[in-house]
Amino acid sequence: MLPVEVPLFHLGPPILLLLQLLLSPTSAFFPNIWSLLAAPGSLTHQDLTEEAALNVTLQLFLEHPPPGRPHLRLEDYKGRTLLADDIFAAYFGPGSPSRRFRGALGEVARANAAQDFLPASKNNPDLHFDAERLVQGRTLLVGALRETVVAARAFEHTLARQRLGAALHALQDFYSHSNWVELGKQQPHPHLLWPRLELWSLAQVGDPTCSDCEELSCPGNLLDSSLLTSGYFGMDPPKPPEKCSHGGYFDQSSSQPPRGGINKDSTSPRFSPHHTLHLPAAEVALLASIEAFSLLRSRLGDGGFSRLLDITPASSLSFVLDTTGSMGEEINAAKIQVRRIMEQRQGGPMEPSFYVLVPFHDPGFGPVFTTSDPVSFWQKLNEIQALGGGDEPEMCLSALELALLHTPPLSDVFVFTDASPKDAFLTNRVESLSRERRCRVTFLVTEDPSRAQGRVRREALSPSRFEPYEAVALASGGEVIFTKDQHIQDVAAIVGESMAGGLVTLPLEPPVSIPGETRVFAVDRLLRNVTVRVHGDISGFWIKSPAAQTSLDFLFHFGIPVEDGPHPGLYPLTQPVAGLQTQLLVEVTGLVSRQSPEAGRPHFSHVVLRRVPQGTHLCRVPLEPVGPPERGLLAASLPPTLLSGSAPFSLELLGQDGGGQDLRRTAPQPCSVAPVLLELSGPPGSLAPGSKVSLSLHVASFSGPQDLDLRTSVNPSFSLTSNLSRARLGLNESAWGRLWLEVPDSAAPDSVVMVTVTAVGQGASPGPPTHAFLRLLVLAQASQDQLETPAHSAGRVLPPATPTLLSSTLVTQGRAGGGVVGRAWWGTLGGALFLLGCSSW
Repeated sequence: MLPVEVPLFHLGPPILLLLQLLLSPTSAFFPNIWSLLAAPGSLTHQDLTEEAALNVTLQLFLEHPPPGRPHLRLEDYKGRTLLADDIFAAYFGPGSPSRRFRGALGEVARANAAQDFLPASKNNPDLHFDAERLVQGRTLLVGALRETVVAARAFEHTLARQRLGAALHALQDFYSHSNWVELGKQQPHPHLLWPRLELWSLAQVGDPTCSDCEELSCPGNLLDSSLLTSGYFGMDPPKPPEKCSHGGYFDQSSSQPPRGGINKDSTSPRFSPHHTLHLPAAEVALLASIEAFSLLRSRLGDGGFSRLLDITPASSLSFVLDTTGSMGEEINAAKIQVRRIMEQRQGGPMEPSFYVLVPFHDPGFGPVFTTSDPVSFWQKLNEIQALGGGDEPEMCLSALELALLHTPPLSDVFVFTDASPKDAFLTNRVESLSRERRCRVTFLVTEDPSRAQGRVRREALSPSRFEPYEAVALASGGEVIFTKDQHIQDVAAIVGESMAGGLVTLPLEPPVSIPGETRVFAVDRLLRNVTVRVHGDISGFWIKSPAAQTSLDFLFHFGIPVEDGPHPGLYPLTQPVAGLQTQLLVEVTGLVSRQSPEAGRPHFSHVVLRRVPQGTHLCRVPLEPVGPPERGLLAASLPPTLLSGSAPFSLELLGQDGGGQDLRRTAPQPCSVAPVLLELSGPPGSLAPGSKVSLSLHVASFSGPQDLDLRTSVNPSFSLTSNLSRARLGLNESAWGRLWLEVPDSAAPDSVVMVTVTAVGQGASPGPPTHAFLRLLVLAQASQDQLETPAHSAGRVLPPATPTLLSSTLVTQGRAGGGVVGRAWWGTLGGALFLLGCSSW
């Protein structure tokens, strides 16, 4: 156990920093929770990442007390496990949802663990501080942190979180894979995050570092030396004589003299020869992770740091507006809603944290306008007028795709139009992107599909021309609301209602409307402000997605067990893959641990899966708790019959509240099964103008023969070539390919490139297309001095009752981004807090 106070004498002027002690760990430096099966009683990358983020977030809350609310007190958190729900409720008020914050932490943690799964990263020694590649590893580590800062300043927060996850993985691996702890060090390396400072006393090629060890546990195999070294893993690069191996079950180099190894990844000697030093290594890695988060806070300012981790209970506001001449009423309705939101929520915790606006007409769309400043958003929106056009169809889905690429995950996007889409070919891609972003899309259409009169049309239009909107709304959990100009003001009120904090969806019984049959939904005592939406004529109305406000909600992901590679674990996915053993992973939010004991703790015990849109009952699967109940972590094995097809399905959690009454929550978006596994990965660092980079493409089938067309696209329109355009796969067969992306000299620095690969099935009954998205950063060269210049936030740090959202604005042309990467999940910790010093970057 660490002492209550630890001085960091090498870090310069101290600032207050909080750290949770690792008193009762339950998973490993391995990627995620599935590693518990191999090495119980250890710590994961997920643990270290989330604990570090929570400590720095609590520090931010302590430094900036919320106006009008009781100040947070440090003593209230000493000796307690830090939980996002607890600190959010204490800072923003009871019932304040932490779902987006926990979602952002999940993005960072999954990107961290993905380094152990992705083909381009899992065996690269530079990304794990293996094979004595310490200088090279430090270069990539600092580069990834710099890319995090650049992407965050450009409001590309998904990419920023991915790069932050990669940086934290390498940083944490340094303390597990090197002999830093064996040298007696109890604090982070003082030069590891500083590119101009030397990493002293490095072992050279001819320096012997390890002796032979034939046992699983090798506590004394390091030679008596003050040199800093790390172990070799696998056969590339080959291990020189008298050098250390990483060690463990998966390391081929550990069977060659000198045998054994030095990694401290877990508490199991089967995987970690230096398993007895796992906890000390994890303690130093956690200190280093907190230092990295604090440096980012210094560089980005409190506002930028809060946006990076979505430290707010409020949602973003994202509009896609048709600006043709017939849209005057709709544009005015959007303006009224924005003004109302600004007036009602200004300065409060539910003031939107981010704004996105994408106009469209025909033949153009964009540019996208993004800002964290409500005044700038209002000014930009006020400039939009309904001019020109007047014919149908329009470039609606292109504009929506652009909005989704720049809208933070777990947000609502509102589309105002009176025309059908000209770009319906984008339907499947936009569906997939909305699922990947977990964004809900609502269309407000002032065009009745049955109406014969209307705007000018260049061609005869199909009665089914609005089906792409309905498909996207269904995939994203949104709605398509048809109305008329004279009613758009009232209908547009859905914008404010949908942005209410803690909005959840309640299940209906029966799930599909049957004429003459009553449909019911249960209202539990944890709900407030129940809303029922009625569509159609009052003589035959139907109810869709009854909604209510509560902090009790859930996040979910899927994963497949991985037993080979550097570490065992669960390779998480955004959607299940047909034919693969798949786990459902659930994280319940809103479980505040400080509620009165007599109230009891709500819990979920089962998940019900239904076919969408039919509502057919598929199965009821038990949910198994993982770790302490206050963490709200649950897992379930999906039945193989569900994974035999590609039809979408919904998730409904069943449980009881603290009083024993029934409790039900439904995921707002349905899920779908991908016919094939499609992976796209890029280089470990950023792109440079004038460069050509290679991307790796992998497609695999686990459910039977597949004949696939593989289509590629890139935004902006850079040169992109591929050596794999068609793949014919049998059961359990894979195909690998390469893509070459050329970045022109004229590429805008500090911009994002989006590469998309789509696998389209051929034949009589092909499944739905599968998409992979990859975001890459084009980074201008910067001097080392720029990296080391501290950034200071200006002006008011915290607006009233909302965390550090300083105003920034950005306008970009059609820039895009996305990412489907390996996703890892949870571990658990017990703990307490202690104080230490830290310097700014």
